[in-house]
Amino acid sequence: MTDGMRADPFESERLLMRAPTHDDAPALYEAYRDQGVMRFWSSPPHESVADTIAYVTPHVDDQWRQWVIEERSSGRAIGTLAAGERRRGVMEIGYLLAPIASGKGYGREAVGALIDLLFAEGARRVFADTDPDNKRSIALLQDLGFQREGLLRAEWHTHIGVRDSVIWGLLRDEWRPSASRNTGRG
Repeated sequence: MTDGMRADPFESERLLMRAPTHDDAPALYEAYRDQGVMRFWSSPPHESVADTIAYVTPHVDDQWRQWVIEERSSGRAIGTLAAGERRRGVMEIGYLLAPIASGKGYGREAVGALIDLLFAEGARRVFADTDPDNKRSIALLQDLGFQREGLLRAEWHTHIGVRDSVIWGLLRDEWRPSASRNTGRG
């Protein structure tokens, strides 16, 4: 699973973010098949480990870098991160966390470390697009300092119907680097 854009590893206090491998597929499948996790995703829950392998395998023409979030203490894959350059200096991010890892601050820690990386690489703006009903994702973005920038009505046709999308953005000079941020629970 290492063909597309290069996703060099990076880390945070409790997590390692690295390129996905086939060995991650069973653990990631547990997240990607979960109805609750996938409710606001652009595709339906996965029906097999093969679906998960195909989804997280980078391809030569991918515009996204993808990482697995690995819990250091267990070595288990607990989620994924992705970043794609939309325009020079403008990065879109995506993230998914397995239910087993929920409530431990891992989402905030992983996404915060990704934002650190993107701004260090020269991005001027990072944004995410969320379903307006995805309260957990919205809370995470707000906690990290993202500002609501707009509503795109009927933007996505998904497995739960046509959905609006809320755009959240963060500028480099608004960001608090992880060294000044608590990476524990939160």
